[in-house]
Amino acid sequence: MRALITEKKLQAGVKVLGRRIADDYKDKTPIFIGILKGSFIFMADLIRAADIECEIDFMGVASYGSSKRGSGVVRLLKDINVNVHGRHVLIVEDIIDSGLTANYIMKYLELRRPKSLEFVTLLDKKTARKIDIDIKYVGFDIPEVFVVGYGLDYNEKFRQLPFIAKG
Repeated sequence: MRALITEKKLQAGVKVLGRRIADDYKDKTPIFIGILKGSFIFMADLIRAADIECEIDFMGVASYGSSKRGSGVVRLLKDINVNVHGRHVLIVEDIIDSGLTANYIMKYLELRRPKSLEFVTLLDKKTARKIDIDIKYVGFDIPEVFVVGYGLDYNEKFRQLPFIAKG
């Protein structure tokens, strides 16, 4: 597989995002909520790059199944364990494309009344957007292609790749 985004470029982009988040949250203790399974590698690198006091948790949602396209139906597979009421929350996504999953997550977490709620995504596929979503932190804009690597998979394969490739 050929890299769409190389390992070197990925790591540089994550460091830039980490520094931005560290500047914005330097006097706060945000909760990073990683969306499983795709965000786990990105989130690990991101919290090290941010190097601020923080908490982490994970949430599991599904919209793809074994397809390369989102089904449009979002299912909650794993809820968070931490109380986000009155807290600063950063939702960490591997990729945002149609915006349907992101919208579901945003509405779901807003019900718990966090002080602030922002998205951090490694990859943004703006051309695939069906719902307008405000994403404060974007690593890379990508074209409308299916991608794997760095946590993103196809049928649970290719997550271990240290780069982003067309799937």
